[in-house]
Amino acid sequence: MTDAQGAGLIDRARAWLAEDPDPETREELAKLIDAEALDELADRFGGTLQFGTAGLRGELGAGPMRMNRSVVIRAAAGLAAYLKKNGQDGGLVVIGYDARYKSADFARDTAAVMTGAGLRAAVLPRPLPTPVLAFAIRHLGAVAGVEVTASHNPPRDNGYKVYLGDGSQIVPPADTEIAAEIAAVAALADVPRPEDAGEVLGDEVLNAYLARTDAVLAAGSPRTARTVYTPMHGVGKDTLLAAFARAGFPAPVVVPEQAEPDPDFPTVAFPNPEEPGAMDLSFAAAREARPDLVIANDPDADRCAVAVPDGGDWRMLRGDEVGALLAAHLVRRGVGGVFAESIVSSSLLGRIAEAAGLGYEETLTGFKWIARVDGLRYGYEEALGYCVDPEGVRDKDGITAALLITELASELKEQGRTLLDLLDDLAVEHGLHATDQLSVRVDDLSLIAAAMRRLREHPPTVLAGLPVVRAEDLTQGTETLPPTDGLRYTLDGARVIVRPSGTEPKLKCYLEVVVPVEGGPGGLGAARSRATERLTALKRDFAEAAGI
Repeated sequence: MTDAQGAGLIDRARAWLAEDPDPETREELAKLIDAEALDELADRFGGTLQFGTAGLRGELGAGPMRMNRSVVIRAAAGLAAYLKKNGQDGGLVVIGYDARYKSADFARDTAAVMTGAGLRAAVLPRPLPTPVLAFAIRHLGAVAGVEVTASHNPPRDNGYKVYLGDGSQIVPPADTEIAAEIAAVAALADVPRPEDAGEVLGDEVLNAYLARTDAVLAAGSPRTARTVYTPMHGVGKDTLLAAFARAGFPAPVVVPEQAEPDPDFPTVAFPNPEEPGAMDLSFAAAREARPDLVIANDPDADRCAVAVPDGGDWRMLRGDEVGALLAAHLVRRGVGGVFAESIVSSSLLGRIAEAAGLGYEETLTGFKWIARVDGLRYGYEEALGYCVDPEGVRDKDGITAALLITELASELKEQGRTLLDLLDDLAVEHGLHATDQLSVRVDDLSLIAAAMRRLREHPPTVLAGLPVVRAEDLTQGTETLPPTDGLRYTLDGARVIVRPSGTEPKLKCYLEVVVPVEGGPGGLGAARSRATERLTALKRDFAEAAGI
């Protein structure tokens, strides 16, 4: 960096400091300026945190490449301008937030900006699950909603998720139009922010959401399954316990070390039930309590993880397994409508829907796409996301999914059967669908770009001994899918999809093999062995092809 570049960087940092409304980030930035910490300043001022279909998500700190009050105020001002340009002046914007650092501040700032722009703002009464916010948008007739959360990201992160009036997350072109309005915001001093801004809601919306959860379950269904539950240091506990009490299930045994909201997430490396070690305390509690299943929410409770007894210990079910179980349960109850999933989820859902004579659709990853499927009755994504009541919540909902899987476990328990028995039934009927994921977390995002470039320039032709029947670059879209940065490889009895994560610095590769089960239930062991061998080879060969 030249002296002139360093001086320019310092000038930009001082200009940012002059309008930063947060004493904490002002102090942080002032120290960096005084120390002339050019590398750190360059990291924070080398661009701007980009607003997209995932909204905003990033590390907390000072500067335009971090999550902070200045960035949030600009985002809120851009959203307000977008809403007014689209005829929503005076409309209601409802705002929710989780228990992470700065979440309440970001929610208050958003309410102030909306009020100052001539919209009405209503803030949920305390940190609550994201599904409550998604429900509140439709329940209150809001024109938009904002949820301040980083979901299952590391403790140092926070985020800003935007919904429009239909209760679904934004998709193109709304994201680019809002981003343009954010870029047009000049000085923060020009953004009106009245001090006494917006309404803080009472518990009426939460109570209405809880009343809606009753409709997820079948009248008179068994409610006997016993659970161990962890909210993973997040905001799900009180809402889930209230929903379970209303339904008449036995009170879950809550993992005490993870029961209360804690933005430091002290007992887990990453507050995500899918991460290694995250469920260790839950399994320890389950070995003592001996329940029928273990349920976990991520910190904002829009995801639901399930574990079951297996061979004397506990096993996490994959998101695809839970997705298939919930689908089979709804089919048995005689539901109509369309089943939908993202392209990275197991193809088993399509077979279940076809056998039941139901509609089926694949979408791009993310519930912003799944929730928009016409006639949707049930949607899921392999990353532990399930939408079981789309008329109430047009997003993934870890509370209602937990209710439904516990109802299914209760019904099976009454028959002397388990969730694993039902998975065996599905494998015999539709073939064993085995899925796995190769996920690589990086510090340098260029490594992800390099892997995608390598695959495009040198596409694999054989994986796990199977020829690649079809290779698709999804950047141009397909007949049924809009464009996305992804690659899909179809093999005879297998599939691989690779894409950069939209919310984390990860490259994600989704693997599936389908093995027929020969000879009825007695053939399950051999089918599992073949599937395991093939998945192992698929993961090995694809890692080599991608250079990861």
